Amino acid sequence: MSQLRSIQPIKSGLGLRELQAVLAIAELGSFRAAAAALGFTQSALSHQVSALEAALGQSLFDRPGGRAAVRLTPAGEAVCRRARRALREVEAVAADAEQAARGESVRVRVGVTQTAAAEIMPAALRAFRDDHPGVEVVLVAADELESSRDGLLRGDFDLAFSYNSETDEYIEAIAVVEDPWVILTRRDSAIASLDRPEFTVLDQQDLVAWARRWRGQATLEDGWARRGIAPKIVYRTDDNLALQRLVAAGLGHACIGRVAASRAVDPALTWLEPDEATARRTIAVCYARHRPLTATARTLITAIRAQAAWALSAPTGRSGR
Repeated sequence: MSQLRSIQPIKSGLGLRELQAVLAIAELGSFRAAAAALGFTQSALSHQVSALEAALGQSLFDRPGGRAAVRLTPAGEAVCRRARRALREVEAVAADAEQAARGESVRVRVGVTQTAAAEIMPAALRAFRDDHPGVEVVLVAADELESSRDGLLRGDFDLAFSYNSETDEYIEAIAVVEDPWVILTRRDSAIASLDRPEFTVLDQQDLVAWARRWRGQATLEDGWARRGIAPKIVYRTDDNLALQRLVAAGLGHACIGRVAASRAVDPALTWLEPDEATARRTIAVCYARHRPLTATARTLITAIRAQAAWALSAPTGRSGR
């Protein structure tokens, strides 16, 4: 009960109007300009901010007086970050409701890598469909960081998967699952039983590789070259299934993400996980920060994150750790 009493003043002083006021003042640099932009009197705007500051017990602005611009305090900056997200969510809820009222189908467009499409999205969509049977989810191939990022910024995608993406001023990146590089090989190969595998075992070995136009493959090969590791690349492909089939046929080893390797298409295959910094990768799902993210898309993100662990539930290979 005491916890509820401590929260109540914050709840009573925190609403969309107060958040809009704080953002407008922060953007325009003065209470007067913000009041004019929002259609309030300056005194009404000041009251809204004062009520929020009292509820939070924190000053949100440094007010130098005169014509000098007001500045956010550290607490004000934190409130602004959350306020932008909250208002975007409200806009998204309104957009979803408007679509439903007009009888339009709700569509979520997702840029996917091969691994995301084959190993993560099926489980996520199965869970998502239970609560959202009428939503159309469109999966579009986007295997490179540039294509997924460009698609988000142009508005072609609502969400997109990528590797090792970080949040910046344009893109919000949400980590989904670790997907380090592993060595895919046959169970009866000479390297399959190694206790502490490293990429050095690939030196002078036949290798089935991804097309070098893929940044991840080029980075991997450049790193090997600097270390004097020189595998014999006998085939290249840009198709995940073809790569696995070539390895299963005994035509060479390969490097592939752990998520895909853990659910390899052929029982003859296994994988080794080098404990090396160059092997580490993270799959993230991203969205454009300047576009309102619909409530439906946010729900799909939740389903993706919740179901991602399923992609690693298959029997494991051999780790170098």
